[in-house]
Amino acid sequence: MKVLHINSYYAASGSPGFYKNFYEAQLRIGLDITVFVPVPYNLDPAKKKQYGEYSQVMKTHNPMDRFIFHVKHAKILKEARRRFSGEKFDVIHAHSLFSNGYVAWKLSKQLGIPYVVAVRNTDVNTFFRYMPHLRGTARKILRDAGRVLFINEPYREFVIEEHVPADQKKEISDKTLVIPNGIDKFWHANKNQNKQKRTDRGLKLLTVGQINRNKNNFTVAKAAEILINRGFDVTYTVVGEQKDKKIFRALQKYPFVKCVPPKPKEELINYYRAADVFVLPSITETFGLVYPEAMTQGLPVIYSKGQGFDEQFEEGTVGYHVNSKNEEEIADRIMDIMGNYETISRNCIQLSDKFDWAKIAGEYRRIYKDCR
Repeated sequence: MKVLHINSYYAASGSPGFYKNFYEAQLRIGLDITVFVPVPYNLDPAKKKQYGEYSQVMKTHNPMDRFIFHVKHAKILKEARRRFSGEKFDVIHAHSLFSNGYVAWKLSKQLGIPYVVAVRNTDVNTFFRYMPHLRGTARKILRDAGRVLFINEPYREFVIEEHVPADQKKEISDKTLVIPNGIDKFWHANKNQNKQKRTDRGLKLLTVGQINRNKNNFTVAKAAEILINRGFDVTYTVVGEQKDKKIFRALQKYPFVKCVPPKPKEELINYYRAADVFVLPSITETFGLVYPEAMTQGLPVIYSKGQGFDEQFEEGTVGYHVNSKNEEEIADRIMDIMGNYETISRNCIQLSDKFDWAKIAGEYRRIYKDCR
């Protein structure tokens, strides 16, 4: 089966590791893939090698074109038509609804082949919210797609309920699927089978992610302060790049907070193993690979209600969702975890197999076949 992936985010992400794992898992199960990666003219050509031999990184538009949706995507579509019109694909996979989905929608009509479209965080929290003039186009892309893929149930519910016309809800809902992301095989190969609850009043909290407003580090620090006032000896470690200096300085005022620069997975695993609870109540989050990474180390997780990781499991199974802006609730849910630590930690290790790329790649192959 020959699949054309359209993925402008592959280059924009800065680190292609996630998508590379995704594509190479597809190669291992025998799919023949081509990844079209449209980029602005100012991209450093030296970076092309990191995207894999199956990828075609093409300069298609000016950096400023991104401010005018139809100008940018007309240029990308023109290049896609020029490059792929003579090739035969079985299915197109668009890695976002608005941007990549638009190109897939138009290309599908020309080539006469089906497409599947994924709905991302930027689609839900940027395009739908701030670009109402594009919502009609998005509905057409959803209507004509063979399958519509979501990374989590809250995003699926939001799009169907808020942005699909009543007379199309059932039709579009019936072809939606929720499929999680996978994590690097390193984490599955190095599961921590010996996680134990602390017996003293010590409590080590961990966040892995950038220090910025969206990752909500300051609210976690305030939740930690609440726990200290309840008699716990709390330390809060943040492993990640410093993106917001104001938040970083605010965190530095707390003596129990330690900020650590990003670490490779071979070192990061030690931070997961040393912690008691993983806490990342992001304001918005497409998925959050760090949650299942933490799970492989037996680390219960706190995540945001209605975002990325929410509804992957029943509440209390591997952790709890919270209102991302409510430090009191975050503190309470951490206490709930500590009250049932051994069971939740054991669940985390066992259920982390859900995020194995080999299994997920098989699901995608079945989806592509269903669209033919």
